[in-house]
Amino acid sequence: MSIKWKGVMPAVTTQFTANDELDLELFKVNIQAQLDAGVHGLVLGGTLGEASTLTDEERRILTRETVAFVKGKVPVLMNIAEQTTKAAIHLAKTAKEDGAKGLMMLPPMRYKASDAEVVAYFKAVAKSTSLPIMIYNNPIDYKIEVTLDMFAELIETCPNIQAVKESTRDTTNITRIKNRFGDRLAIMTGVDTLALESLLLGADGWVAGLVDAFPAETVAIYELQKAGRIQEAISIYRWFMPLLELDINPKLVQYIKLASAYTKIGSEFVRAPRLVLEGKERKTIIKIIEDGLKTKPMLPNYKNLNIN
Repeated sequence: MSIKWKGVMPAVTTQFTANDELDLELFKVNIQAQLDAGVHGLVLGGTLGEASTLTDEERRILTRETVAFVKGKVPVLMNIAEQTTKAAIHLAKTAKEDGAKGLMMLPPMRYKASDAEVVAYFKAVAKSTSLPIMIYNNPIDYKIEVTLDMFAELIETCPNIQAVKESTRDTTNITRIKNRFGDRLAIMTGVDTLALESLLLGADGWVAGLVDAFPAETVAIYELQKAGRIQEAISIYRWFMPLLELDINPKLVQYIKLASAYTKIGSEFVRAPRLVLEGKERKTIIKIIEDGLKTKPMLPNYKNLNIN
């Protein structure tokens, strides 16, 4: 399956048991909910997947289990967030062996690399694999920006670098990318609270977070705006915004997992050093979730829209 860089691609959570083991049964409950909602791909091992806490074997288990479970319905991508080029190349290799159809890649972790070092890193990994690659550009959280000049250098020699997860928080960057690269570089918005704006400005899709708790609502926004039913999309988006803001907090993993527990497609168990929410913070987040559930909108039949 070749990847079509469009639609909603959840950055899926990794489900754990109370004993800190992979909960594959509940993980598949969540994946099935995503498929039922009509998502267009799945991204494993991102921030929401608690990638930094997973062992290599756990990542491989998640990839194999997901690939087997979805049976080709949507492409499965593995995130690469490594400290060394050697480790990133190895993960790209094992991801392909385990059935992943694409990669999402962050710049090198922990070391604030120079522009030349970042370009060399991405090139080395891209040239080591035939898998299509989406570069995750998030200078707010990860302190390294992949500039347009860097993208120009990368796509000149690496045809499998095909997309960017645009998380700079600057929506004008979408227009800059389109003006410079046209359709050569697909754009997947990566910030839940800027998702609809980004899609209307020309982003091709949405790598989403709150989709892990509210898959149908997320996909409905994408499909409605694509069909030109903008006011309906805006109405759902306005309802969704207090929940979407859970995605732009350092504790997004705990917040979104708690929301998925309330919608019965996940649990709030996280892997240490993360801890489940307690006290006043827990009450605050629960109120946001419960208020959202009380006012959840009735969705149109977004899977069967007449798109011109």
